[in-house]
Amino acid sequence: MDQTKLKELGLRLFEINAFKFGDFKMKVGINSPVYFDLRVIVSYPDVMNTLSELLTEYIRQIRVDMGVHLCGVPYTALPIATLISIKADKPMLIRRKEAKTYGTKKLIEGKFNAGDKCLIIEDVVTSGSSILDTVNDLRGEGLVVTDAIVVVDREQGGVQNTEESGVRMHSLFTLSYLLNVLLEAGRIEEKTVQSVAKYIAGAQIRSDGSFMKNGTKVVNELSRVGMSFEARADLAKCAITKELMKLIASKKSTLCLAADLTSSEEILNLVERVGPYICILKTHVDIVEDFSENFVKSLQSLAKKHNFMIMEDRKFADIGNTVAQQYAGGAFKISSWADLVTVHSLPGQGILMGLKSVLNDPTQQRGVFLLAEMSSQGNLATAQYSAATMKIATEMEGDFVAGIVCQSADLVASPGLLQLTPGVKIEEGVDALGQKYDSPEHVVKEKGADICVVGRGILNAKNQEDAAKTYRDRLWAAYCERVGVSE
Repeated sequence: MDQTKLKELGLRLFEINAFKFGDFKMKVGINSPVYFDLRVIVSYPDVMNTLSELLTEYIRQIRVDMGVHLCGVPYTALPIATLISIKADKPMLIRRKEAKTYGTKKLIEGKFNAGDKCLIIEDVVTSGSSILDTVNDLRGEGLVVTDAIVVVDREQGGVQNTEESGVRMHSLFTLSYLLNVLLEAGRIEEKTVQSVAKYIAGAQIRSDGSFMKNGTKVVNELSRVGMSFEARADLAKCAITKELMKLIASKKSTLCLAADLTSSEEILNLVERVGPYICILKTHVDIVEDFSENFVKSLQSLAKKHNFMIMEDRKFADIGNTVAQQYAGGAFKISSWADLVTVHSLPGQGILMGLKSVLNDPTQQRGVFLLAEMSSQGNLATAQYSAATMKIATEMEGDFVAGIVCQSADLVASPGLLQLTPGVKIEEGVDALGQKYDSPEHVVKEKGADICVVGRGILNAKNQEDAAKTYRDRLWAAYCERVGVSE
């Protein structure tokens, strides 16, 4: 690698304002003293040519296997990847940020086969999240991804975050290297170098939006997982989400009880005992053998008495017209009594429109939780499916979507949406049918859960009331630790 040419390119990037110093708000929610905008390089053919030549040489020098294909992370890296593709004589793939709604509806454009290897090209990396989004979509199509080439590594955790997902990241420039080049050339002062170095050390960003500072995990207070329910209630667009967040904060409970019992009397007796400790009661009414209108009325009475919401875990998954009838009609008439329901996103937005079409009473607040991920082993919810679900949730957040059922802290970004996570049990492990369980602390602090579903951990306890209280207290303590407030 020609170091003189590399330094000259670094200076040229500074000259064309591809990076600058000041006070800039980053996508990850924090301020930074340095900002990179490599989109401007498309206006400078000489820079584009030099950069693509150096990247191609760098790839060969470090002996990274280019595999069969190249793929640029959309959108800034696309022209860079295109030039490398031409210089290296390697086919290129294009990843769309969203699948087409017409034609072939492809997310990945280009000719490829499952098992082909693909090298990712990216412009600037902070946390590595954009690389990982592309990796997930490529892997979802059966492609093999093990390496990524980037122009600039801001040295804020991208290498570690991508490595945790099995991707080695290689950078042409690091932020530290560019600072030294500018310092040597007299373009910046020593105090600027020191200021940025201090910033880098204090802003190591993990994939879940938290930071590593002096070896300690610090949650970003501007991220969903770092905000209190009171603060998030002001940002929620869905009316029932606002109410649920306020309920959680006032009751100091993030516990959702899965009342998977077959007798209405058993359920009502259980709820009378544990109602004071829960924020949501989750039902499966299709397994209640003696379901009746009186049972529903009694359940609603208990919900009012103990201040919790009722969620029917119906997991609607049909076309709009069918789910509308399932929601409002049939033997259960779910829309008349369930505050919340669970919904698969597989049919698309039509399923939400179908459900909403039967809500004619403006005094009834209703909402849905979309299933993006599942807690059972071997489930078929791919990263691509989860991302598509989040897109639907974001688009309909202010209308009807209260939250997301998932297992990952970095999936739900909006503080106005709630993350509901099942599979919570003090004794971690996997049952005989493949259901995975994690501890209350792990689910809240590592998986990012806002509401945690507990079933058998309470149902099978000798003293169900004491068990519910224990779960409520441990979950709330974990939440307080996560957001940095006292209990």
